Formats: sequence, structure tokens, C-alpha cells
Amino acid sequence: MKLRKERFERRNKPEHSGGSPRWMVTFADLITLILVFFILLFSMSQIDAEKFQSAVSSIHTNGSGDEPASSDKANENKEQDLLLQNVKTYIKAHHLSSKLTAKRDERGVVLVLQEAVLFQTGKADVLKNAEPVLHQIAVLLKTIPNDIQVEGHTDSRRISTYQFPSNWELSSARAASVIRYFTANEDFSAKRFISAGYADTKPVKDNKSPGHMKENRRVEIVIKKTTSS
Repeated sequence: MKLRKERFERRNKPEHSGGSPRWMVTFADLITLILVFFILLFSMSQIDAEKFQSAVSSIHTNGSGDEPASSDKANENKEQDLLLQNVKTYIKAHHLSSKLTAKRDERGVVLVLQEAVLFQTGKADVLKNAEPVLHQIAVLLKTIPNDIQVEGHTDSRRISTYQFPSNWELSSARAASVIRYFTANEDFSAKRFISAGYADTKPVKDNKSPGHMKENRRVEIVIKKTTSS
């Protein structure tokens, strides 16, 4: 009787395994899938936000967004190249090549006149024989509506006179003299002009030889990229 009872108890006693129940494994897989799903959704939303921000920044950079900024720059370069070409053609046609040169830089189109064309050494009064050259330049400038900046430049030699205590005064006075000629003799509005004296701070060559110093003593007439308002 006792033996039969022990067999019955063994048959009806529940078996316990060492692992988790099967339903917990399935539940964990489901939770993992849901987590992956939400991570993917979050990642896609982040990408879209970045694309949106990039688009907004692009619009701000290009202004109205009607035309890319790179296209504006290309058009500006074309206009400046054409202007330089026309200026060089004018200089050649009016036999001014020995008096001035033309170049282009970030400021605009630049006419360069050496000191000897306009002034005596250490002076700022426009020479009488320089007036025909300035007249021809004035005729050219009247065909162009852009603002004009006239810059005086010197070499590194010091000057110390009652009238010009330093190269700053000399370079500034020379720029002003050229503008004064244009406004007094060629019927220009003073509003079109900007005067600047740079002394020896912007040389085109080093000041180690007389030839280089000669090139640094100059007046530059800059046809700027902007027009008077």
C-alpha cells in the first residue's frame, strides 16, 4: 500500500525545469521587436529633421531662394570680366597704355597710374600734363554708373615736411587731389567718390629696389562693384 502511494505521488508531482517558462521567452521577443520598431521610427524622424534644417539654411544662404548664390557669383564674375575687357579696349584705343594699366581684384576693376604720371616726387598737386590723361579717364568713368574709390599709395621711404609729416598725409592728399580734379573739371558728383590714403601699407612689390619702389608709388582708381544709391 505504501509503495503504490509513492508511485501515485511521483506521477502527479509537477516537474520543474531550470529555465524560464516558455511564455516569458515569447514575450521578451515581442518586446525586443517593438523596441527595434520605435528606434527605427525615431531614426527616420531625426533624418527628416536634419534634411528640413538643411533646406531652411540653404534658403537663408541664397536669399529668396529664386537663384542659387553660386549663380549670382558667376554672373558677377562675368560682368566684371566684361567691364575689364571694355576698359582695356578703351585704354588701347585712346593710346593710354603708357600712362595706366587695368586689372581686376576683389574690389572691382582697378586703374593704376604711377606717381610720375600725376605728381612730382613728394608733392600732391596734379601736374598740368596729367590733366589730359585724367580727362580721358573721366570720359570712361562717365559711361559706368559704379562708385569710384581713389587710393593713394607710397613706397616705404619716410617723408617729414611741414605739409606732409608722413606718408599717410601724402597718400591721402594725392587721392583727394585726383577726386578734386574730377569734381571740379569733369562735372562729377562728389557722392560717387571715396578717398583713401594707405601710405606704404599695401605695396605691390617689396621696397628692396628702386624699380619696386617706383611701382609702389601709385594712385589706384577702383571702379567698385556697387553703384551709388
